[in-house]
Amino acid sequence: MKRLRLSRLLTCAIVALAAVLCSEPAEAHLNSTGMGPIYDGLMHFLMSPEDLVPALALALLAGLRGAAYGRRAALTLPLAWLMGSLLGLTAAATTGSAVLSSFWFLLLGGLVIADAKLSLSAMSALAALLGVVHGYLNGTGMGHSGAALVALLGLTSGVFVLIVLAAAFVVQLQAQWARIAVRVAGSWIAASGLLMLGWSFRGN
Repeated sequence: MKRLRLSRLLTCAIVALAAVLCSEPAEAHLNSTGMGPIYDGLMHFLMSPEDLVPALALALLAGLRGAAYGRRAALTLPLAWLMGSLLGLTAAATTGSAVLSSFWFLLLGGLVIADAKLSLSAMSALAALLGVVHGYLNGTGMGHSGAALVALLGLTSGVFVLIVLAAAFVVQLQAQWARIAVRVAGSWIAASGLLMLGWSFRGN
């Protein structure tokens, strides 16, 4: 049974890694899903590995530290993301660099690998910084329309749901092998960051 659970965790991590490596560069504008601006914002987050994976890594880290950390991350990250997005609405369109994305992959993946024992305030600061930076990049280029504001609500709702579900899943893991599997997932996130960093320098 334990081997089956570990196999499923590893399969999910492989699928996530494949999505990161095979993804197209994200643009600042939203692609229309035809289902309204809330779903446009939600799908933008779910289809942007450079946003999705760091948020997932933060959730894994918070879950390893316990329920209080998971609750703090679930509150801080979406609010910071929304604030950053609102700031970005007034800026010119821009996209994040591969180096910046690699930084978040390496930092958060490394913290998960180490099962870093951050204080609650340090976790809050990390979540706030991640949210503001990525939110700002998401907000740029969306324009000033009411639809853009609604799309941001969909996007930050996706961030909230991801953090809550992933952190809650990790918090309830008690077996040592299961916690090690989470740390292995962190190693793959960090390895993806190294690959992205290498490709960015190769492109230059």
